[in-house]
Amino acid sequence: MNGIPTARDDVLALKSYQAGAQVDNTIRLNANEAPTQDEKSSLNRYPEVRPAALQARLADLYKVPGANLIVTRGSSEAIDALIRAWCRAYASSVITTPPTFDMYRVYAEIQGAAIIHVPLAADDFRLDADTVLSSCAADTRLVFLCSPNNPTGTLVPEADILRIADGLDGRAIVVVDEAYIEFAERESIAGAALGRNNVVVLRTLSKAYALAGARCGVAIAAEPLIDVMSKVLPPYSFPTPVVETVIEALSAERLPASRAAVDGIIRERTRVRSALDALPCVSNTWPSDANFVLTRFADLPGVLAYLRERGILIRSFGDTDGLQSCARITIGAAAENGALLDALEAFGRPG
Repeated sequence: MNGIPTARDDVLALKSYQAGAQVDNTIRLNANEAPTQDEKSSLNRYPEVRPAALQARLADLYKVPGANLIVTRGSSEAIDALIRAWCRAYASSVITTPPTFDMYRVYAEIQGAAIIHVPLAADDFRLDADTVLSSCAADTRLVFLCSPNNPTGTLVPEADILRIADGLDGRAIVVVDEAYIEFAERESIAGAALGRNNVVVLRTLSKAYALAGARCGVAIAAEPLIDVMSKVLPPYSFPTPVVETVIEALSAERLPASRAAVDGIIRERTRVRSALDALPCVSNTWPSDANFVLTRFADLPGVLAYLRERGILIRSFGDTDGLQSCARITIGAAAENGALLDALEAFGRPG
């Protein structure tokens, strides 16, 4: 195993912001905070520079050492931090595998990084690991693999992920976005990532734990990678009420309900896919390991308009390559899924 792929020299040399000491039961006149007006509230104080209790709870949840995890505002902040730390403007490139989560492209363009597209197979959205490896340029710093992939719902085989990582050892970082892994029939590859210096695994509480509004995710990686990411992440980024809410949601008493909800979504996904494939307006619905299915419609514009008139929204992707006439359908509550299926069954029915 080689050393970590080289981050930007200026980031490595960056002296991180030094916050004032945060010590309980002291007179704190070192951070320009307002005196409290409400003894029951601590919101006059800055939150922790890094939320230690939340980090410990998430490390326990994901079964990794705390030093190998950094808390971010959703997975998106981790994506941004990785690109800023490893990509120099107009001198670095990243690889994405479209059709996939578009924020990889957005953050790369903001940073001025070139984007190398390695499209998934047109018929079943498989990833070709050999093509990914052969497409890496000398200036490629990051390879983004979304698994399960958004919006196709397809898993990248663990063997392919690790083969790509081993093939790029010392050259580029493989970022494995596991936002939907709880809905798949496979465990996270975080354990394997910790044994490599060029793999970062992203997790989020937005999907399986119903905390999209809390904006809480993590990056899991070897400690040297976490240290570099920490340099470009801002201090005080997690408000105290958010930290308290998330810790409570992840309590031992509430976790069984979250797991039961995931199981229910998986059952509904099977039912919805089967029902969709039986409808005349549907051309194909692909298998999915996420909390959604991707469906191709014979008349997508007509379907979208018909559903919108009935207060139902699904996600279309316009003329995106590989997704023409396709829509991503989130698996909702049973009643919501039933309303969707009833509307699609009625679509195009005479009268």
